Amino acid sequence: LTLPCASYAPSFTTARRHVQLTELLSPERIKIPLVSSSKDEILAELVEVVGKNASIRDLDEILRAVRDREEVLSTGIGSGVAIPHGKSAGIGDLALVAGVMPDGIDFEALDGKPVNLFFLLVGPESAAGQHVKALSRISRLLRRDSFRVRLTEATTPEQFYSIIVEAEAT
Repeated sequence: LTLPCASYAPSFTTARRHVQLTELLSPERIKIPLVSSSKDEILAELVEVVGKNASIRDLDEILRAVRDREEVLSTGIGSGVAIPHGKSAGIGDLALVAGVMPDGIDFEALDGKPVNLFFLLVGPESAAGQHVKALSRISRLLRRDSFRVRLTEATTPEQFYSIIVEAEAT
């Protein structure tokens, strides 16, 4: 998988070469199952999870940034995965949330297939370098079919998170 474009502990430095998703994600930032019935509702549901777990200045601005980015090109990258993202002054630090929709939803993915695995990444313009590194890390991990299947089959946020911890340890 490739991207169509280039608070637990969000305090990593830009000097570090690799971003670990476990630095940005925690079970509190994972929603299983997602319950929305449209692409726009999914974006709002994921941004709502950010709002419960990050330093937010303006939740509406964050949602607007994610929707604006989505209008450029769908972040449904294929193989049942979407990585919606955006940069916004409405948030103080880089934040990552994830969710699973077991039955999938039409997200206008590049391969035309339903999406059931979501990672939403948002942050301020000042975190642009970290933002790109995090998108790259997500994309790299999600290339593995077995990893995607295990995440999709997770039934609790804790189980989902432990799968990511295990993948990052190898």
